[in-house]
Formats: sequence, C-alpha cells, structure tokens
Amino acid sequence: MSMDTEKSKKAREERYGKYDVDDDEFTLSELWLMDFNPDTFAENELPDHAKDSIREEALKPVTLIKDPEFALRGFLWSPDGKQIAIQHQPDPLINSFFDADISLFNVETKELTPLISNKSSDGIIDWSPDSKKLLYSSSVDNRTSNYYKNGRYFIRTIESKKNVEIATDFDENLSSLKWTPTGIYGTAYQKTKRNLVVINPVNGEVKIILKTPSRIDGFTLDRSGSKVAFYGNKDDELGEIYVSSVSNLRPTKLTNFTSQIKNYNVSKSEVISWKSSDGTVIEGILHKPADYDAKKKYPLLVMIHGGPTGISTPAPAPSYVYPVIQWLNKGALVLQPNYRGSAGYGEKFRELNVKNLGVGDALDVLSGVDFLDKQGLIDTDKMGCMGWSQGGYISAFLTTSTNRFKAISVGAGISDWMTYYVNTDIHPFTRQYLEATPWEDPEIYAKTSPMTNINNASTPTLIQHGEFDKRVPIPNAYQLLQGLRDRDIPVKLVVYKGFGHGITKPRERLAATWHNWQWFGKYIWGEEIELPED
Repeated sequence: MSMDTEKSKKAREERYGKYDVDDDEFTLSELWLMDFNPDTFAENELPDHAKDSIREEALKPVTLIKDPEFALRGFLWSPDGKQIAIQHQPDPLINSFFDADISLFNVETKELTPLISNKSSDGIIDWSPDSKKLLYSSSVDNRTSNYYKNGRYFIRTIESKKNVEIATDFDENLSSLKWTPTGIYGTAYQKTKRNLVVINPVNGEVKIILKTPSRIDGFTLDRSGSKVAFYGNKDDELGEIYVSSVSNLRPTKLTNFTSQIKNYNVSKSEVISWKSSDGTVIEGILHKPADYDAKKKYPLLVMIHGGPTGISTPAPAPSYVYPVIQWLNKGALVLQPNYRGSAGYGEKFRELNVKNLGVGDALDVLSGVDFLDKQGLIDTDKMGCMGWSQGGYISAFLTTSTNRFKAISVGAGISDWMTYYVNTDIHPFTRQYLEATPWEDPEIYAKTSPMTNINNASTPTLIQHGEFDKRVPIPNAYQLLQGLRDRDIPVKLVVYKGFGHGITKPRERLAATWHNWQWFGKYIWGEEIELPED
C-alpha cells in the first residue's frame, strides 16, 4: 500500500468510520530488488550501532516495478539473470486467477513486455536452463471446467514466440515441474501412487521413471539434473528422505523416521476396490487393527477426504481431527473411499460428480459399505461417518439421506448449495460443478443439497466449523444445526474460534479430535467420555 493510499484510508476512517466495499478494497504490491549478503545477517558479535550501519548500507532496495496496474502473483528469474517472468492478474482477489497473464521484465532496460495472454488463467512454472524458453501452464480459453479438467502445459520460445503444448497424452495433473539439462521433472498421481516423471522438452512425452517408494511428495535436483533428493513414503512407513542419481534410479534412504513408530500398534492399510451402483469402479483405503482377526465383524468408521479432487492413500498413522489409530486399537475398521471426483484416476473420473455432487458421492460411499458387509467384515449396527470440507458435505448429505449410520460428524461441510454459493469466496467452483447459478437451475441446487432431505434425517450429528471460514462459510453449519434441531435429532455444533477452513493449531486440533472421540464413543460404543482437563 502506498503512503498516499494509507493516508487516504486513515482520513476516511476518521471521517466516516470503518467499512469495506466488497471486492473493491485491496492494494497492489510492487516488485523490489535488494542485494543479498549473508554476512549482513550474521554479525551477532557486533555492537548494535554497527549492526544498524551495516544493514542501512547493505539493505537498500530498488524498485523494479512501481505502482503497477495489476497484482503480482509470482515471478521467476531466468537462469542468465537477464529477464524476470512475471505472473499477474487485474487484482489480488481469489477469483481473478482466471485472468492471470504472463509478462517479461527486462532487468537492464526495465521494460515490461506481455508474453502470454490467454482468455483464461496462465501461470509460470520454470525457465529452460539456457533461458531461451519458458515452461508455463494455461487453461487457455476454459473458464467453465478448469476446476476438474486436467492442467495443460506449454513451452514458449522467447525469441520466436512459438508455443508448443506438451504432456498431451498424460491423463493426470503434473506437479512441482522443474526444468534441468536432462529433462523436465515432476510428480503425478496414478491412482493411490505418486510417481516421479520426466517430460522430454523436445517431443513433449511424459515418462514415469520412479514408482518406489509409493508416493513421492517433494523433490529437488542439482543444477545438472543428474542427482535427485526427494521426500517419499511407502504404504506402511512414514515419509523419509531419499537420494539417487537420475541416470540410475536406485534411491538410498537417508532417514529412518519410521523407527519412531516401530513399537506402535499402527494401521494395517490396504487398497480395496468395488463397483458403485452405476458400475463405476471405486477404490478406497481400508485400515485394519494391528491384531486384525478375519473371523470377527468390526464396527466401521468411514472417513471421507475433501476436495473433491483430494485423495486418500495408505498410511500407517492417518490423522487430522479424527483419532483413526485409537479407533483401530479400540477394535474398528476405518474406510477412506476415493469417491468419484477424486484425484489420481484421470480427468473423466473427476468429471463424474459434475451435476451429481453428493448424489453419486454418497452412492460410492454406501456401495463401499455394502462391499465390506458382503465380505462379512463389518457390524452394520455400529457404523459412523465423517469428513472435512467436501468430505463434510458428503457426510451432511448422508445425514439427511440415509439412516444406516449411528453417528455422523460434519466438518466444515456444505449444507445448502445456495447458502454456500452466496457466501463462499470461490463462486466459480459451484457454477462449474453444478453448471448453473441458483437462479438459472434451482432444481440442481436442490437435488444436491443436504437440506432438501432434512425431514428424512435421523442420525445424531456432530458439526465442526471454523469461526471465520470463507471457503465454506459458517452459515452452512447453522443451517444444518437448526434443521436437525427442528427434527429433534441429537446434534452439537462446535465452533473453533479464530479459525478459517482448517483447524491448524495444536490445541484446537486436539480439542476437535477429542470431540470426535466423544461423539462416536457415545453413539457407536455407548460410552460417555469426559474431556480431560489435565
């Protein structure tokens, strides 16, 4: 914010008090350059007056882009240091990413030149090692389905202005792309696995080059592209750090974090699959106790991921605000379904809940329950369901559309799509998945809303929500709460003060976990559990 703007705002507050105009109160950031000398930040032995003089001399920023007419959303120096790729959009508002473009800033001449200006979102990824080409992503002209369509990737030759699309035959999104002299490296889900891939920048072909460990979640390469270090995990291990040469991929594990849980009764998790009611094959993660007995029938707790383009994967100790390990050790099974719309299964699978949110998702969950029941694994009189965000929405949908569960927990869930649409900070999400506004197609909003079936509700429901959630605003929680109260259904709303869409601090996350332990303990196991005070 410039000084003039700061003064203007202060003067307005003194005369008219504090108010904001929706989507019209923001500031635009500038781009600055400053020399970096590590010695400047390590003079602990010097007296204070000497420190101040050193900093004053060394930390003299220079403005590269001043008073821009756009919001800077990212920048990337070319390897030769001559140009900076700038990603920018008209303003910093979240939905303005649709209008993001890319420009080049010449460090010597200080000129800013437009480079990529498609009708929808453009984003910088990386420079070629020789600084002659730029790798970028783009929705091109798609403003109606890019929440669930595969990403598209392009290489722009700076001098000739030629664009070439790459990775066109790869049916999943690519992540963390890095361009080195030996290729463009990245990661991609393939069902519940996350592999290391390389893209040939000449022909654009994607090749999976490393499938083990099961999931590679972050990596870095040396400048030559000949060595890689990454963070990855196997299905029964915690994440570990590995290194390998790229030409001979045989990862060496440098850490042993998994040893911390060697004496724990952790989950025995496995990937299972079943057919949903329309024949769609659905996968899920089934967690079993360490002392699992195939002759027994177990209570079942279903834990649904968010997104909808999230994914559940095998893990020895899954968590968040749900005490999975404790439930397993109490003698239960936990199912995490990768319902239609989940990441990792390709674009067409992600499109299956378009105009079908909640409806198809719920059937995927219930068909998974039926699958376990037919195998004789579960006690269907002792079942619960829970989830956060999209998982909370599906749980809310199940609260009002089935009586098969003895208890449900709705975390930051949507109860009514019109309520969500007019309150959320990402209105395009709803328009893309339901393909209409509430005023254009009220029937699809009713069909996919939990509140439409509130008079059929009978399941005791815990509602958990962040006080300042903008993604799924808290009116959704109050609407479901009042609807269940009016039906005399056991219901409790817990509001976590000061939080947005996620519960991100240890104490409140502990509280949320205890609240779920209490709720399911009461309605699945018939236990009255007090919250510990010390």
